[in-house]
Amino acid sequence: MITESAFKAPWWARNRHIQTLLSATLYRRRAQPVLERETVELPDGDFLHLDWSASSHLGESQPIVLAIHGLQGSSESPYAAALMQATQRRGWLGAVMHFRGCSGEPNRLDRSYHAAETEDLGFVLHMLHARFPGVPIAAIGFSLGGSVLLKYLGERGRDALVDCAIAVSVSFDLGASARVLSRGFSKIYQRRLINSLLENLARKFNGQNAPIDMAAARRARTFYEFDDQVTAPLHGFASADEYYQVASCRQYLKSIRAPTLIVDARDDPFMCPATIPEESELSDSVTLELSQHGGHVGFIGGRWPWRPEFWGDQRVISFLDEWFRPRT
Repeated sequence: MITESAFKAPWWARNRHIQTLLSATLYRRRAQPVLERETVELPDGDFLHLDWSASSHLGESQPIVLAIHGLQGSSESPYAAALMQATQRRGWLGAVMHFRGCSGEPNRLDRSYHAAETEDLGFVLHMLHARFPGVPIAAIGFSLGGSVLLKYLGERGRDALVDCAIAVSVSFDLGASARVLSRGFSKIYQRRLINSLLENLARKFNGQNAPIDMAAARRARTFYEFDDQVTAPLHGFASADEYYQVASCRQYLKSIRAPTLIVDARDDPFMCPATIPEESELSDSVTLELSQHGGHVGFIGGRWPWRPEFWGDQRVISFLDEWFRPRT
């Protein structure tokens, strides 16, 4: 089902870039929640980190909220920190799953993370189910994390190990998003993210023989060039085009069986509006809420700019409140 979102951008924040930049920087400079880190050893000998919002309560029966961050994000990303604070206020167990190498420590293997990789998410969810049998689990993915989550849900169908899911500011077609981000003002986001990716790559292979052409990687100026020179060869894809074809989540939406909410804005500067799926492409378990404005992980409301309201945060929590409410 596709519905019109209840979000209405205020007069002072109807520009896509204002929504995106203010949400990511100025208005999200809140105190970081106290988190405790857990190292998760993966079957292939690598590792990732979970940052828990209430580790002293581990083993109790309250619902679990697993957050999956976006490209080059972490538990310190404003949206993740806000979600962990909300879980603490409600007495839920919150955890941020870091993609490999995103927690401040390079991962061990000669690989990184990417949008087609769902095995790590599946492993973490299986671990949580074994550790907390019978406890409700919700997964919340932001941006690239949302794409990974939707792909996982579609691949697993009825076997997906979540009771409900939310994906925020998802790019349904990664190739189209790469093209959008190489044009106009959106090139600012592209430059910042590619610089961050290249810095991580340099730290990871510092003093080592890299399995890719590092000189070619450093010349990358667009996402397509980076994915063609780094993401694809590092993870077994023939090219960026093949990677985008396999990773794009749009093709998996019809197979999702877990109750899933997708929150997207038509003016998202990371997304091409033409790639928004048709209702026929969604399963009966998926609700896509679209707003005219909202930017990328923005959705800032409020009558005045000095008193912003984070509608996106509120929408996520209201959805979780509904699913975690005791059923009679």
